[in-house]
Formats: sequence, structure tokens, C-alpha cells
Amino acid sequence: MKVSGTSVAQDEREILTETRGRVRIVTLNRPKSRNALTPTMAVSYAAALRAADDDPRVRVIVVTGAGAGFCSGADLTVLDQGATGSRGFRPPREDLPDLALRLRKPVIAAVNGAAVGLGFAYMLGSDLRFAAESAKFVTAFSRLGLAAEYGVSWLLPRLIGVQPALDLLLSGRAVSAGEALSMGLVHRVVPDEELLATTVAYAADLADNCAPSSLATIKHQVYGDLDRTRADALSDTLARMDEAFAGPALREAMTARAEKRAPAFDPLPPRRD
Repeated sequence: MKVSGTSVAQDEREILTETRGRVRIVTLNRPKSRNALTPTMAVSYAAALRAADDDPRVRVIVVTGAGAGFCSGADLTVLDQGATGSRGFRPPREDLPDLALRLRKPVIAAVNGAAVGLGFAYMLGSDLRFAAESAKFVTAFSRLGLAAEYGVSWLLPRLIGVQPALDLLLSGRAVSAGEALSMGLVHRVVPDEELLATTVAYAADLADNCAPSSLATIKHQVYGDLDRTRADALSDTLARMDEAFAGPALREAMTARAEKRAPAFDPLPPRRD
């Protein structure tokens, strides 16, 4: 259905998608279980992200949870089955929580409630994180006898520092939205009722006023440079600068400024892989 220029695709599946202008909203949809993840849900979530990344109409992706929670972790029936359940749950490597980091388009999490365990990993795997005032963050792994899952031990120290990361991972304690903001785990905290609107407004500003090619390039640079030396990062930057200076996005940005209008940047081309 369409409402005021907004197209909505909704059903009873575990993942819902909605498109508002150039922003795709992907919603984890098991509210009765605080959006606990099932094997099929993980695969559907990855498929929804890839579909958004491949859709030329979409420029920014927002991820949130239905109801009162973001994601309470893996479904308890999986944990009850031990190693057998874990192996059955684990999605293909290309569908792991860090998939969002490997997409070309920005992915912003609107954390509307608890992000726990595997839900914490999925939340962490976004490029930016907005949180409701009632949100809380719990790694939980140590309290369940588990390892830090799905690359959290690599990414979390790079985002907030080694000692804060060790605090969250070793203790498994609950962190409020305010504390998460102070340690840099989230980008912004807003009243619960304003979370999705605020996040989508931020995403829409990126979608409408930033060049998709620049968003994709900068995202690739930031994550790629985490594993590069400073010298290698500088060489990569200089090559990308030359390409950007000769590209159509800069010309369109300068023309739009001169004509005092909004830029009309080209969408990303289809993926080559």
C-alpha cells in the first residue's frame, strides 16, 4: 500500500520492510519475544539488507525492532539445544551480523529497547546507532558461558576503546542509553516516541543531500583503514581523491550550489560481484 508518498511492504513474516522516500526501514518483527532471532529470521534479515543495498531507489537503511525491544538475542530454544542448536542457527558467513558493514549504503540502527547478546552484535554491526532513552545494551556472553560472538571482540574495542570493551564483555552487565552515549557506543539518545522519526530524518538528510558514491567510498575507507597502515591508507586516499575530483558527483554538487538547488546525484551502479 502507499501512504503520502510512502510505500510499505508488510506481512506477518519475521522481517518487515518499509520505504520512506530514499530510506529503507528494516524491522525485526517478533515483538512477543522482544525480537529474539531465529535461523530463518537471520537469513531474511540479511536478504532484506542486500535487497536495500541493490535497490537504486534506496540510499540509506534504518534497522529497528518491533514493539518494546530491539533484539533480545538468539531465540531461547536455540540456546537450550547447546552446540547442536548453535550449529543449526549459524547463518552463512556472508550473512553474519557484520554484513551491514560490508554494504555500500549507510546502515543506521534505531535501538528502541534492549539489545542483548546476538542482538547486541547485530546492533553493533551498523554504521551509526541512535537509541531510545529506555534502551539498554547487554553483551551477556560471559553470563551464558559463551565466547564474544560474531566479531564483537574485534569491533567493540575499535569503537569505544579496549578497557570499556573489556568491561562490557567481561561483566555482561546492562548499560543504559545514557552510559552508552557517554562511552561512544551510540551516536544519539532521544525520547522513545521520537526515536524512529529522528533516525529516519537523519537518514533522509544523508539520502537527499549526500552523494551515494561518496557515502559508499567513505564507508569503505573507514572500515578498510582499520586494517591498513597509515602510509597505505594515505596512498589509498590520494587515489580515491583523484577519482572523485574527476567524477560526476563533484560537478553536480558545484552546479547545484551555483544554481541554489538541491543536488541530483546519480544512484550507485549495480554491484559487480
